[in-house]
Amino acid sequence: MGQLQEKYKKYCEPQKFINAGVYPYFREITSKQGTEVIDINGHSILMFGSNAYTGLPNDPRVIEAGKRAMDKYGSGCAGSRFLNGTLDLHVQLEKELAEFENKDEALCFSTGFSVNAGVLPVVVGRGDYIICDDRDHASIVDGRRLSFATQLHYKHNDMQDLERVLQKLPREAIKLIVVDGVFSMEGDLAKLPDIIELKHKYNCSVMVDEAHGLGVFGKQGRGVCDYFGVTDDVDLIMGTFSKSLASIGGFIASDKDTINFLRHTCRTYIFSASNTPAATAAALEALHIMQNEPERQEHLWAVTNYALKRFREEGFEIGDTESPIIPLYVRDIHKTFIVTKLAYEAGVFINPVIPPACAPQDTLVRFALMATHTKEQVERGVEILKRIFKEEGII
Repeated sequence: MGQLQEKYKKYCEPQKFINAGVYPYFREITSKQGTEVIDINGHSILMFGSNAYTGLPNDPRVIEAGKRAMDKYGSGCAGSRFLNGTLDLHVQLEKELAEFENKDEALCFSTGFSVNAGVLPVVVGRGDYIICDDRDHASIVDGRRLSFATQLHYKHNDMQDLERVLQKLPREAIKLIVVDGVFSMEGDLAKLPDIIELKHKYNCSVMVDEAHGLGVFGKQGRGVCDYFGVTDDVDLIMGTFSKSLASIGGFIASDKDTINFLRHTCRTYIFSASNTPAATAAALEALHIMQNEPERQEHLWAVTNYALKRFREEGFEIGDTESPIIPLYVRDIHKTFIVTKLAYEAGVFINPVIPPACAPQDTLVRFALMATHTKEQVERGVEILKRIFKEEGII
């Protein structure tokens, strides 16, 4: 046995929870991603663990668009965008995303993670500064780690702490503030108007990750930047296809010169195979539906507000969420796994959130809404979780 095998043979943390019968990951689904899914045992489960806010992954129009693209272009491009992997379909999606986000141009990547992991290391370098919120997504964390810029951070959504950091930096230096528009675990929003005010005060640039804002906030689902009316003041807008756009991939939108620079220097763009034709066409069709069916976004907010009201009425601790992401705080790792298991057995799919995704004292289960959920489904979910939380002495 080699050194690596000896080292990782000792890694047995997951096995503790497997042996305890509460391991909550890699649960197999045998159906399309909808408000109800079928598990490996043939049971119907209410899905409140998905990021498909628009409810489009099983929409026949999106599926058909993917099929047509496979018929025309095949299953893959067998190369990077930089070389042989650029289709007219990729270019069309980029053009429409740029218009959607009111930016000059956009670049599409194979995953959302690779956008942040690739863009951040090249837009800021030696002598520059990158400033992140404490609760930024792991892809932002990994992206900034790859950068040679000086890395700084501020307490979550604490504008006084952000200003404290900025006050110490040279005015003439490049300073990039990177923040999630919607924080994916707790569901609260970045204080973008305040961040933009500090941007101008201290001569900074701003990048916003709209992964969980697209399809949810703003006109036609443009995101939190549009919702707050600060799009023109945000230098880079990042988004994903794997949530509201019912596919896989991601994009960055910005001014013409910045995109030209990224197109020729961003390693995760240049050295990754381009997104598949089916995934690209599915995202494009989902973008069209999202813009043409505002009632989808309206219904998402109707069921979200209903769920927020019901959870508060039943005494759940849900923090400062302002979105379809509703954290139900448990504040105990073992109980978080128990709640997840009991909910699943009772027909409710939710996701546990434990360190490093949160602080040890802030463990929670994440309840997320889709535009296709009904109030009746939400009510069933609330009632089942209320019983479990009471039985476990959490509420």
